[in-house]
Amino acid sequence: MPTSAAKDPYGIDVAACRARQKRLLAVMQELRLDLVIVTQIEHIQYLVGPRFAWVFSPAAAITADGHVTLVAPHEPDEPVAADEIRTYQAKSFSTLRNDQRHKSSDVLVGALAGHARPNRLGLEFSSCGPHLSTRFGTELVNVEPALYDLRRRKDPDELARLRKAIAGTAAMHRRAREIIAPDVNELDVFNELQAAAVREYGEMMTGTGNDYASGELGGPPRDRKIVAGELYILDLGPAFRGYFADNTRVTAVNRQPTDEQHRAWEHILQVFALIERTVKPGKSCRELFHESHQLLNQARPWSFEHHLGHGIGLFPHEAPHLNPEWDDTFQAGEVFAAEPALYGEGLRAGIRLENDYLVTETGVELLTPFPIEL
Repeated sequence: MPTSAAKDPYGIDVAACRARQKRLLAVMQELRLDLVIVTQIEHIQYLVGPRFAWVFSPAAAITADGHVTLVAPHEPDEPVAADEIRTYQAKSFSTLRNDQRHKSSDVLVGALAGHARPNRLGLEFSSCGPHLSTRFGTELVNVEPALYDLRRRKDPDELARLRKAIAGTAAMHRRAREIIAPDVNELDVFNELQAAAVREYGEMMTGTGNDYASGELGGPPRDRKIVAGELYILDLGPAFRGYFADNTRVTAVNRQPTDEQHRAWEHILQVFALIERTVKPGKSCRELFHESHQLLNQARPWSFEHHLGHGIGLFPHEAPHLNPEWDDTFQAGEVFAAEPALYGEGLRAGIRLENDYLVTETGVELLTPFPIEL
């Protein structure tokens, strides 16, 4: 924890949480909701401030008049954006309970007993079970799509955490270029990169993952020595205080990419130029996907066979979706990862490069301006 003499620049911003609550209240008025209850850890953090570990079952409620109740496994360590805080029994004699959702739901229902019975109740349909959904005997409305839409546009406190998360990947990629060489074990690369991110953050990560397998399109690290001639795709997605970075760099294991590998790399860079030239609020993500796909198709016989990218934030994949299965348009304030790629046998096994961008009122800001060479 930071000392009392130094303010934590990444701490809970109560004013920002309250502003997000006001946006939700506007949605509640539009949907004629008297009460919204959220149980997903990401939505509780977004609206109230604290991030609870996945082993807990907190809940939060906001009434149409703006009263916010937080039900937590323990008293928060920082000020939070709640008018009332209740705790539930998450542990018994230091043992985590398996019936936490039942316990926290009982506490929340009790806390709401003094409020008027809601006629229309907003819930997250994908995660809110009968412990809460059956307790009010009222009309239920799925508020999840509205919450995901609100989360698209990042506030300054969210951007600060995202930039710090991305700084972790910069440290990881720097360390990777120092240690990658023939006969290094993939597990050692993984361990070194995790340590680099922890040192950058000065604390534990709240998430990690993505791809650490050399000579493959992706996958977890294996107990295997990397081989000269392979391309090592490191698609890194650490999370800092709940916010996920996601960017990729590729390193030739012997530092001597072939002419074929270098040509594919040059072709992929054209997609980033396209993004930085054309993306602004209102641009179709589906249109950008097809434009990029057409550009990469010119590099036959290599292939590009997955999405172009996605938003990042409190979940690794958020809107906007750079994917033909969605019809999103870019909005100012969004942060997205773009990951064009080319794969083929001669590339051993391919090249995927990924940059993170902030959508501004006039274009995009590159958030990952660190080395991109093979």
